[in-house]
Amino acid sequence: MVLSNLDWVLIGSFFAVSLLIGLIVSKRAGSSTAEFFLSGRNMPWWLLGVSMVATTFSADTPNLVTNLVRENGVSGNWAWWALLLSGMLTVFVYAKLWRRSRVMTDIEFYELRYSGKAAAFLRGFRALYLGLIFNVLVMGAVSLAAIKFGEVILDLRGWQTLLIAGSITLLYSALGGIKAVIITDFVQFMIAMVGSIWACIYLVNLDQVGGISKLLQNEVVQSKLSLLPDLSDPQIWVPVLLVPLAVQWWASYYPGAEPGGGGYIAQRMFSAKDEKNAVGATLLYNIAHYALRPWPWILIALASLVVFPEITDIQKAFPDLPEDKLGHDVAYPAMLTLLPSGLLGLVAASLIAAYMSTISTQLNLGASYLVNDFYQRFISPNATDRQLVWAGRLFTVITMVLGTVLGLMLTDASQAFNLLLLLGAGTGLIYILRWFWWRINAFTEIIAMFSSLIIAVYLTFIHDQLDLFPLFAWQKTILGAFLTTIVWVVATYITPQTKKETLFGFYRLIRPGGPGWKYIVNQMSNEDLAGRGDSSDWKVPLEILATAVGCFTVFSTLFATGYWIYGKYTGAAALSIGAVIGVVALFRIWRNLQDNMLEEPST
Repeated sequence: MVLSNLDWVLIGSFFAVSLLIGLIVSKRAGSSTAEFFLSGRNMPWWLLGVSMVATTFSADTPNLVTNLVRENGVSGNWAWWALLLSGMLTVFVYAKLWRRSRVMTDIEFYELRYSGKAAAFLRGFRALYLGLIFNVLVMGAVSLAAIKFGEVILDLRGWQTLLIAGSITLLYSALGGIKAVIITDFVQFMIAMVGSIWACIYLVNLDQVGGISKLLQNEVVQSKLSLLPDLSDPQIWVPVLLVPLAVQWWASYYPGAEPGGGGYIAQRMFSAKDEKNAVGATLLYNIAHYALRPWPWILIALASLVVFPEITDIQKAFPDLPEDKLGHDVAYPAMLTLLPSGLLGLVAASLIAAYMSTISTQLNLGASYLVNDFYQRFISPNATDRQLVWAGRLFTVITMVLGTVLGLMLTDASQAFNLLLLLGAGTGLIYILRWFWWRINAFTEIIAMFSSLIIAVYLTFIHDQLDLFPLFAWQKTILGAFLTTIVWVVATYITPQTKKETLFGFYRLIRPGGPGWKYIVNQMSNEDLAGRGDSSDWKVPLEILATAVGCFTVFSTLFATGYWIYGKYTGAAALSIGAVIGVVALFRIWRNLQDNMLEEPST
């Protein structure tokens, strides 16, 4: 398989458009840190929502879905579908709170919510950890996926793929800041959706596959079609369905699906015009991410079972592929090699776009942490906006170089990346409750962060070697979350309270309301609290109802789409009706919730 001149023209045109966007917005982006990192807090919901979706589509996302389907069937996707619960909670509960906080990064939040040296340490540590170490590992893992794609599709060496795509990404990210990233994301998302749907239609109708009807009747494929795992076998449905839905979505820190919002999702919310646009953006993201985008990838994965039933079939088709890069995930790029000229170029551009979108977001987000929460906070508090923007550009270059080098060094990014994720395991409940319970403090988060790491390391590396009672992976997840929660709840009560002045200021600004702040409200009884967060403003129960209705609506849409494809028209019609009812109910709830949102930024 060799790319034609037409394919290369399409890929080159995409590079040119991305760079042009960066050049156009570069002048304004360099005027201040608010412009460079938040685009002046003036972005519309639809553009931000699409940007969130584009960023979550990294170069290895279709590979991951393909791996899940080939190994565990379509139901294996519950490993990430369950994260919708966290996403919808962010939409209706936390998006407006984040926008109301007026911070530049979610790490700056620590010194808005907590007080003292512990809060400063937490902010500085997380800035270096997330902005440098974690960020570089994310970029290294994404770069490794790009290398695999380049070797299979583009016939380029790893360093060539990263040099070309990485240089363009670095240029428009460093020049145009977050606005260039968001606008380019929009273009990348359109290319990615057109490419994935078109590729799906072509590949499903290959002679080897025979069209959608024959694909679904294929003996190898039929056992993989169920949207739910085998409910008669607890060894299957408990880890695949129950644990993700009951524990995993709230217990851990996931990039892009952090409990309570955070990371680049929070950055997009900070960039919104107002609270309504922040909520609208996250709602669009969750609908598109979970309900609209997965099926082309799933169908290509199912088709790959017909064309490449076993890993050995992939190995025979690509004998030059290194053995350490051979796995079920490679079936996705392997299928793409069967595309015709022109369409192959479009799909190749879409996957390059996926790489560039994720990398550009990580570059800008990481630089915002290093500039706002470390350099300006601890090194040069009196730096001018011009100096801070140039520091941001310098950090962008440094992290890009480190991420690229790591990507070239890695052969398997998953182990290193999973080790980094251990630092956040079991801490998710804090990110959910810290807005609504005044007693949570900086020590709570510090102790939870390190205790979760110790517990996770023990359960992962030590427990099995001690020849004690055996634990499955899902049992370790539950036990780790339970133990970590006990530790941080106890720590919350025995560690020093946050200063009342800090809590008063946080309450006035955010207006969280609810029984968890009753003690603080009583302490503020001598101050005028009318319209500033009293009990009548507390709509969290209605927001939780909206979260449940939103999840029902998105899952109904997701499954209805699958049933229409499968030809199960009765179930598809019932689910479609359910989705419509969910949309109507959600619209009515939304109208009630809007009364509590600010049109203009809070001051």
